[in-house]
Amino acid sequence: MNSILLPALHARGIIAAILVAALALSPVVAFSQQPSGSGAYTMKVESNIVLTNIVVRDKKTGEVVKGLKASDFLILEDKKPQKIVSFDYQNSDEAVALKEKGTVAGKATIADLLNNNFAANKDELRDHRLIVIFFDLSSMQPEDIDRAVDAAKDYINKKMQPADLVALVSLDTTLKVDQDFTADKTALIHGVGRYNGSEGGGFANGATGSSDGTADDASSYTADDTEYNSLNTDRELYAIRDIARSLGHVDQRKSLLYFSGGLTRNGIENQASMRAATNEAVKANMAIYSVDARGLEAIPPVGNASTGSLRGTGAYSSAAMQSGLAANFASQETLGTIAADTGGKAFFDSNDFAPAFQQIQHDTEAYYILGFRSTDPARDGRFRHLTVKLNRPDLKDAKLDYRPGYYAQADFQHAKTEDRELQLTEQLRSDLPATDVSLYLQALYFRVENNEFFVPVSLIVPGSQIPFIKNGDRDKATLDIIGQVKNAQGIIVGNARETVKLALDQAQQVQRKNIQYSTGFTLAPGRYHLKFVVRENQTGAMGSFETDLQVPDLKKVPIKLSSVVLASQRTPNTDKRAVSPLIRDGFEFIPNLAHVFRPDQHLYFLYEIYDPTRVKPGSEPTAAPTPKGLNRRETGPVHVFTSIEFLSGGVKVYETPLIEAKAVNVADRNAVEFQFDVALAQLAPGNYICQVNVIDDAGGSFTFPRTALLIKPNAAVPGTPQPAPASIPIGVPNTAGQVTPPAQ
Repeated sequence: MNSILLPALHARGIIAAILVAALALSPVVAFSQQPSGSGAYTMKVESNIVLTNIVVRDKKTGEVVKGLKASDFLILEDKKPQKIVSFDYQNSDEAVALKEKGTVAGKATIADLLNNNFAANKDELRDHRLIVIFFDLSSMQPEDIDRAVDAAKDYINKKMQPADLVALVSLDTTLKVDQDFTADKTALIHGVGRYNGSEGGGFANGATGSSDGTADDASSYTADDTEYNSLNTDRELYAIRDIARSLGHVDQRKSLLYFSGGLTRNGIENQASMRAATNEAVKANMAIYSVDARGLEAIPPVGNASTGSLRGTGAYSSAAMQSGLAANFASQETLGTIAADTGGKAFFDSNDFAPAFQQIQHDTEAYYILGFRSTDPARDGRFRHLTVKLNRPDLKDAKLDYRPGYYAQADFQHAKTEDRELQLTEQLRSDLPATDVSLYLQALYFRVENNEFFVPVSLIVPGSQIPFIKNGDRDKATLDIIGQVKNAQGIIVGNARETVKLALDQAQQVQRKNIQYSTGFTLAPGRYHLKFVVRENQTGAMGSFETDLQVPDLKKVPIKLSSVVLASQRTPNTDKRAVSPLIRDGFEFIPNLAHVFRPDQHLYFLYEIYDPTRVKPGSEPTAAPTPKGLNRRETGPVHVFTSIEFLSGGVKVYETPLIEAKAVNVADRNAVEFQFDVALAQLAPGNYICQVNVIDDAGGSFTFPRTALLIKPNAAVPGTPQPAPASIPIGVPNTAGQVTPPAQ
C-alpha cells in the first residue's frame, strides 16, 4: 500500500493521538468507509427562511395591535430591505384546549404533537404558548431551588392559562426532560415538586483565586478554579443549545424560562459555546427568559455569615466589596446576554419571580411571525442586524418588540477558529460516527519498562479523499486530528490535538496514494476506549474511528513478545533524542497497515523478545557468530532462535534462515531485537500466511504468531515507466515534534 508520511511526535511520556493495543503479529485495525453511491442522481435544495416574531403594541395603552397584514411591515437586514415570503398571526385568546388522548400504554402527551408521533394535526398547536421551564439545579443552592419551585407552583395553580403548554427540564449531572409539554396542572405540580429541597449537583462555580478579602480562617487558601468554571459554563450553555435544537422543527414561538444560580464567562473562553446556544435558540424561534434564582443578595463589605472575618485591610479599603460586586455582575452578565440576543428578558435582584411568568404570557399574548429569505448569500456566520418598521402612518407611534438579529449560517470556509474547534469537539463527543473521510488504523506495542508500553500508532487517510489545492508546483492541504482515550472507568486519560500541513510535489501523485499519520504514547496494561476524528480543512469533511482497546500484560505469557512490525519502507532518522522503538540504526520503520505489498518491494520485519531466560552456568551452547542486525551487548547468555515462514494454501513456500541470539542487545529494555529484510521478488503474487517462529531454548517455551498478507503484481508492464516509490515521506519527526526533511 502506497503511503505518504505525516509529521508527528514520537516522544516517550506523551499520551498522543491513539491508544490502541495489538496482539503480537496481529495488530488491531479498523476501517471506516464512506458508503458507496447507488448511481442515482440526487437533487439537494436548500431554502433557508429567517423567521422573527414581532409584537406590535399601542404606545399609549399598551394593547396589542391586531389585524395587520404582511404589506404593513417593512423588514431590513443590515439596512437592506427584504421581501416577506411568509406571514402568520398567533393569538392566545383564540387557543383551543387540546385533548390529551388516552392510549393502551397510558396517556399520550402534547409532545406527541410536536414529534408527529401519531395522526394529529400540528396546526392544533396554533395560538398556544409553548413554555419550557428549565431548572439548572447544578448552579443553584437548596434555598434558590425552593424559591424557584414556589414561583413555578404559584404560576401553575393560579396563572396558567388554557393556551399554555408547559414542559419541565432540569440539569444536574445530566440534562433530563422531567415532563413533556402538557396542560395537565396536576402532572406539572408533581414534576416541579420533585425539585423542591434538592441539593446542588456538585457543579457550582468554584473560586478564582482572588486575594481580595480572603477570610482569616482555616479556609484562607483559595484554589483557582477558573478552568473548571469555564467547563461548567460550557456545560450549561450546551444544555440550552440542545433544548433549542430539539424544538427547532416547530414554527411557533417557544419560551425558555431559565432558573439559574448565575452563569459566569471566563473572558473569551466560553464565546463559542454561548454563540452556539444563542444561535440555536434564534433558529428555533425560542426566546430565553433568564431568572437569577439567588434573588436580591446583600453583599456586605466584610463578607456574609458563610465565611470567616476578613484578614488584612481588605474590608477597610473596599477591595473586598468591589470584588464581590464584580463577581456578582459577572455571574449575571451572561444571563442577560443570552436573554437579549434571543428576544427574551432577564430578571435579577428580586425575590419575586412571578414577573418572569407574566412577561412570557405578555410577550406571547399575540404576535406576528414574519419570514424572509436573506438577499445576502454569504454563508459567513456573521451577526446580521434586523430592523422592523410599519408602513402605516397611523401607527407611527406603535411600539415594536422583536429580536435584534441573528447569526447567518456558515460554511466551513467561513467558520471562525473557535467554531471549527467546537465542531471537532462535538464530533468527538457525538455517538454518531462521521464517515465522509475513510480511516484505517493500526497500533503496535513495545515494552519500555516493567509496567509501561510504548504504543506506535499509524492512521491512514486515502489521498483521493483529500482535496489538495494547487499552488505553483506544490499540492497543499491541511488535516485536523483530535483524539480522546478513556480508561475502563470512563475517565479521560489522554487527549490529542494536532493540525498537520501538507505541501507535496505534484509529481508525487498524491491522489493515487494514502496519507499516513504516525504517533506514539506510553501506557500501562489495561482496557481503554478510543475515539479519533480526522477533518480535512478544505470542505470540512470528517471521518471518525471508535473502538475498545486492550494493552496486554506480558507478565502472564511464557514468551514476552512485542508486536511484529511489517514494513515496506524505512526512512532516515538520525535524531539521537528519539525514543520510538521503530527507530533503529538511523532508520525509522514505517508500518504497512494493510499488509499489501508488491514484488518489487522489500518486506522488513522488526520485533523484540523481553526477559529471555538466562542460560544456567555450565550449560552455555557452543559459540556461534552474532547474527547480522544484532548489536551485541554482553548482559548475560541467552539462547533464542527465530525464523519467518511464508505459507500458501497450507504449504510452506519460503522460510528465512534460522537466526540464533545469545545475548540481550537492547539493554535498557532487557530485550533481544530481531530485524529481517525479505526481498519479495522471490515470492509469486498472491495471498500468504506469514508465521514468525520464536523459541526460547533456555526456558523451553515458544510462540508462533501468524498474520495474513497480500503480494499484488507490479502495476508496470514492459515498455512503461516503473511504478512510483512505495511511499513518499514528507518528514520524519524528532522528539521535539519538529520536522526534519528526509535524505535525498
